[in-house]
Amino acid sequence: MSTMVLQPGAEIPAADADPLFQGMRVMVIDDSKTIRRTAETLLKKAGCEVTTADDGFEALAKIADQRPHIIFVDIMMPRLDGYQTCSLIKRNQDFKKTPVVMLSSKDGLFDKARGRIVGSEEYLTKPFTKEELLGAIRRHVAREAS
Repeated sequence: MSTMVLQPGAEIPAADADPLFQGMRVMVIDDSKTIRRTAETLLKKAGCEVTTADDGFEALAKIADQRPHIIFVDIMMPRLDGYQTCSLIKRNQDFKKTPVVMLSSKDGLFDKARGRIVGSEEYLTKPFTKEELLGAIRRHVAREAS
């Protein structure tokens, strides 16, 4: 059995961390604290760096600082909904290529189409699984690599 020695201040790697996700900056925007915490926990265990926001206004303030590689945004939020948030992200020259994945408890064709119209790359229905979240990131990385 090998022994791992950590340097002072080094982080202990998550048991199920995938090298693909190491250093991946992900933002989760949702007005539900439960959804934010669930997504944050799942993504951090995979090795992602996660920033959360509880509405579109808070998210827009954080995006420029955090520069996420991918953004998950809830559709139904107060003040600035997910469609408006996605549209504003995609209109910004610095972030128009950042993938945005819409999150919704509704699985309707209209909602998915509206998400595409404002520029989202993908649509996940809540409740989502760890595999669905990580799959969306994998697809984004695959598109970037090609």
